[in-house]
Amino acid sequence: MRGVAPENGLAPDQLVTMFLIDGPEHARVTVLLAHGAGAAMDSAAMTAVAKVLAEAGLRVARFEFDYMASRRTSTGRRPPPRADKLKPEYVAAVDALDAKGPLIIGGKSMGGRVASMVADQLHASRRIAGLLCLGYPFHPPDKPEQLRTAHLAELETPALIIQGTRDPFGTREEVSSYALSKSIEILWLEDGDHDLKPRKSISGFSAADHLKVLGEAVSSWIKRTTP
Repeated sequence: MRGVAPENGLAPDQLVTMFLIDGPEHARVTVLLAHGAGAAMDSAAMTAVAKVLAEAGLRVARFEFDYMASRRTSTGRRPPPRADKLKPEYVAAVDALDAKGPLIIGGKSMGGRVASMVADQLHASRRIAGLLCLGYPFHPPDKPEQLRTAHLAELETPALIIQGTRDPFGTREEVSSYALSKSIEILWLEDGDHDLKPRKSISGFSAADHLKVLGEAVSSWIKRTTP
């Protein structure tokens, strides 16, 4: 598993470390985030979230699964494996990070889904304190019958899912009908898409507005989850 250095304009020769780190080095709580299926850990959406969480006083670590990291050095584009095949890589990232205080795991879209699949085993062993999913892919776009929620019905790890109300991977109307564990809280961002971005001309909210709400909500939830 590989990563890149925390600089802008990342290049293949910057494959020198596993994580991108934002926020205070000695923050009480660390948040480990994995990327979505198609965009790297330094995508605009991931970077914006990392920045707002860091500004809330959290230490944020981002990492890439092998298939995504390989795209920085290979001429070919490896497709993402099935989500369940990535579970060992997520656990390996937790091991490598070796956070000293409370650890929240999660990620954007597929990254959050993979985290949710390993959360209970890590929570039961007291290695993590919670799960944070940003734009959870409840189903593939235009395929609402192909649900990815079976394990969420029995989830025991405290979890916060932040979802846009018009996310094609799971709208508010659709998700309201799912059987989800009581350990899961959902924050709905009005008119947000899969990247949580609203259409300001329609909703009256900007992307910055939603990021501000996200930062405040995550900070509050973590305080309740890790007293």
